[in-house]
This record gives sequence, C-alpha cells and structure tokens, in this order.
Amino acid sequence: MTNEKLQQHFNQHVFKMEQEEYTRDEIDWSYVEFVDNQDVLDLIEKKPGGIIALLDEACMFPKSTHETFAQKMYQTYKSHKRFSKPKLARTAFTINHYAGDVTYQADYFLDKNKDYVVAEHQALLNSSRCSFVANLFPPLPEESSKQSKFSSIGTRFKQQLQALMETLSTTEPHYIRCVKPNTVLKPGIFENDNVLNQLRCGGVLEAIRISCAGYPTKRTFDEFIDRFGVLAPELVDSSDEKTACAAICDKMGLKGYQIGKTKVFLRAGQMAELDARRAEVLANAVRLIQRRIRTHLMRKEFVSLKKASIQTQKFWRARLARKLFEHMRRVAAAITIQKHTRTHSAWKAYLQIYRSSITIQTGLRAMAARKEHRFRRETKATIIIQTRWRQHKAYVAYKLQKRASLILQCSWRGRVARKELRKLKMKQEIMVHLKKPKTSWKRELRNSHGD
Repeated sequence: MTNEKLQQHFNQHVFKMEQEEYTRDEIDWSYVEFVDNQDVLDLIEKKPGGIIALLDEACMFPKSTHETFAQKMYQTYKSHKRFSKPKLARTAFTINHYAGDVTYQADYFLDKNKDYVVAEHQALLNSSRCSFVANLFPPLPEESSKQSKFSSIGTRFKQQLQALMETLSTTEPHYIRCVKPNTVLKPGIFENDNVLNQLRCGGVLEAIRISCAGYPTKRTFDEFIDRFGVLAPELVDSSDEKTACAAICDKMGLKGYQIGKTKVFLRAGQMAELDARRAEVLANAVRLIQRRIRTHLMRKEFVSLKKASIQTQKFWRARLARKLFEHMRRVAAAITIQKHTRTHSAWKAYLQIYRSSITIQTGLRAMAARKEHRFRRETKATIIIQTRWRQHKAYVAYKLQKRASLILQCSWRGRVARKELRKLKMKQEIMVHLKKPKTSWKRELRNSHGD
C-alpha cells in the first residue's frame, strides 16, 4: 500500500499534474499514456468497500475467521480487474499492483489487524517519565479515539500514511528510483528483463519520455520577467508580459520553447542556458557596480586621505609655527635674558665701580675730613690757645684793672662810706632825740587803753 501511494504521488507530479498543466495553458502537446494505480488504492483503502474496511468490519465480529474474511473478499471483488483468486485457494488472493501481481495469504490478517492495547492503557504508558516507554506507545489521533474504542492496525497505518502523503504534497519532491539488478540478490548479475520490467512498472520510461518531449522547466510570466528581465530590459518596459517573455527567449536564441496562457515552458537545459546568460549579465553588472563602488570608495578614501593630509599638513604647519614661535620666543627670551644679564652685569660692575668710587670718595672725603678736622682741631686748638692766651692776657689785664678799680672803688667807697657814716651818725643822733617823746606817747596810749 505504501509503494502504491508513493507511486501515485509520483504519477500525480510527473504525469497527471504535468500534462494537466500543459492542457490548461493550451500549448502544443501530445498526451503521454501512463499506468494509473488509483483503482488499486481504491481497492485497498476505499471506505466503504475497501479491503481495509472489510478487514476492520471482520475484526469487529467475534465469530469472524480468516476463511469468512477471504470469502467476503471473493464475493465483493470478483469482478474487480485488479483482484483475482488463485486456483484451489481458500484464503489466498492476488492484487495486480503497478509493479506486478502479488499473492497474499489472509490466514493471520484478523489477528495482526487487532490492536490489543486499550486506549486508556496506551495513554497511561504514553505519559510515562521514561522516554523509551513513552515512545513505544505514541498518542492516538483524536479522531480515531472519538470514533470508537476499537482500534485496528490497518486503519491507523492508513491514517499515518495519509498524513505522510499530505506532508509530501506540501513539498517539491525529487524522486530516486532504486532498481534491483537481479532476483537472487548476488553481485555481478544483471537481469535485463527484470530491470526493464521494474523501470516500466515504476513509470520511469514514461517519465523519461515526458522529460525528453515535455517542458520540465516552467515559470509564470511575472517570475520569468523578474528573473530574466535583465537580459532584455528594453523589451520589458515596451511590451506586455507575454510578448516580453517571447522576445527574451528569441533574443537568447532558444529553440522549442512554448508560451502558454500564464507560463513560459522551456525545454531541458534551456533554463540552465538562461541562468548562465543571466549570471553573465549579472556578473557584468556586478563588475560595473563593483567598479563604481570601488571608484566611489577610492574617491571617498582619496577625499578622506586628502582631508587627513590637509589636516596633517595643517597640524604639522601649526606645529612648525608653534616650534618657530617657541624658537622665536626662546630667542627673544634669550635676548631679554642676555640683555638683563648684561644689564645686571653692567649694573653689578657699575655698582662695584660705584661702591669702589664711593669707597674711594669716602676714603678721600674721610681723609679730607680728617685733614679738615685736624686742621680745624689745630685751628681750634690754635684759637683756643690764642683765646686762652688772649683771655689770660685779658684776665691779667682785667685783674690788674680790677685790682686797680677795686682799689679805686675801695678808696672811693671808703670815702663815700665815711661820708655816709657821718651822715648816719648825724641822723642817729637826731633819731635819738626824737625817740624819747615817742616812747612817752606810746606809754600814754597804753595807759589810756588800760583804763
């Protein structure tokens, strides 16, 4: 059943969908016949009426046996072209698969189809903390658990296979065909008829015929123009999409392509040729862009280097100017220092000379002063001596004159004194004569006061 499903998936993508797409786009195409295995799949899995459905139905009846199951299939599919009963067989049946006839024995179908694991037990074991045990009992799909408590291996396998096919349908498949070279499974043996039969049954020959005669590569007009519009940009802007696609193919020299209603159909190898031309155009454009970008980057780098060099020159010129200014300042400072040093030296020499001259002048002046002082002292001493001498002479003269004057005065005063003495004596005598009446008068006064 799995091989039939995969073969149908292969037919669906390689034969059915491919040729249906050719028909929808109304291109010139002769239909390629292939063996369709949809009737085999309906025989096995169709519900109701399929072998799996009959097997599940037989498993639900306790009295069913493999013989009753086989007889039911014989009666149901006796007219089916893919089903046949071998001669003298009671439980065997033959199905005509895409790869050939296969005979099955229904002796153990019922036992192997029954799932003896209860749903509650399976849920319990699936919730185990041991990952190994939990993986042995995966959770049942919700639909199967809701339908009935009976669970068959065939139904579950069909559901899993259907989920797998749905997953494959969402992908872009690539097929690898494995071919057995012989039936004895030994190396070095190649059975031509067996290999040819496998290729024919697997649809490989039809697939090769379609690939050779068909159009394995197809793109919508938008995708084709978006991808290959760079090959003829002048045609893309001036015409509609269909005409532009045809013009691009003609310009590239493609032969045997077809333009459908919505897509461009290309022969084998033409897409690679267009991709190569596109890669060449893009490479040229990339080189041009790289050249422009490199030019821009180099110009940007040049401008940056120019600015940096100008800044560097400005910096160095400023530094040289600062150095020159510093040198000039130092020279000016040196000149100033030299000037002040020379001034200081001259001032120091001047002060030394000045002090020396002052010292000399002081010495000379002191000498002159001493001389003057000596002269003055000598003069003063002379004057003193002269003064003393003159004073002595004057004193002597004064004494002589004083003595003379004293003698004269004494003699004169003696004379005057004698005159005065005589006068006093005369007055005394007068006073004595006058004193006697006065004394008597005072006595009388006292007496009068006493009374």
